[in-house]
Amino acid sequence: MTAKELKDFLDEKVYQYNTLEFIDTDPVQIPHLFHLKEDQEIAGFLASTIAWGNRKMIINNAHKMMNLMGNSPFDFVMNHSNHDLDKFDGFVHRTFNAEDFKYFVISLKNIYQNHDGLEGVFTKYQSEDSMQEAISKLKTIFFEIDPLERTKKHVSDPLNNSAAKRINMFLRWMVRNDANGVDLGLWKSISTSKLSCPLDVHSGNVARKLGLLKRKQNDAKALKELDIQLRILDANDPVKYDFALFGLGVFEGF
Repeated sequence: MTAKELKDFLDEKVYQYNTLEFIDTDPVQIPHLFHLKEDQEIAGFLASTIAWGNRKMIINNAHKMMNLMGNSPFDFVMNHSNHDLDKFDGFVHRTFNAEDFKYFVISLKNIYQNHDGLEGVFTKYQSEDSMQEAISKLKTIFFEIDPLERTKKHVSDPLNNSAAKRINMFLRWMVRNDANGVDLGLWKSISTSKLSCPLDVHSGNVARKLGLLKRKQNDAKALKELDIQLRILDANDPVKYDFALFGLGVFEGF
């Protein structure tokens, strides 16, 4: 394909998959359960944290997380007692267990009390053209209070060569704001031009087949390479192509 043909093809796939129907089969449905901004942020952050593996299992376990928090995640985070955290015992999603969940709630309370919330962290530490440094800073802040060593693996660090797929997906949910209604567009302080595609096995394989990515590993270096190509296609909203790459990989077996 020529450059124009590739852009037209991917734009068509974005149009095909960036629809309300997409919500029904995607973890983005979890923050859509709520109306309060902070509820949506925390629900989205927790849902994206466990977003690996079988999608139905991800969605089911994310719903369980919300139920365990009384379906009021912000109120639970800010007002929980140690006894309230005991109800998490027995929760598990792959390698994310109850102890991880408890630490996440405690850390999120610290972030909302002392760092102006999740939006505050990402806004403060965003760079001129990327969110990757801010993601790294989030990890530092997230584990500034009595961290569990086992829990650190559940928050990625791009400066340690991680593609940070789940946090990049969370940022897409929070920042992108279009007329289609899939992404929530809550954060006005961050430009969509700084967002990166959530790079995983599906989007990576499709990107390679389309000539958008040469690097074989799905790591921070590959993400930077993909960023460059997607910004050529659309400098203002490069992450919209996540819908195309993901849809082609998961729904079409491209």
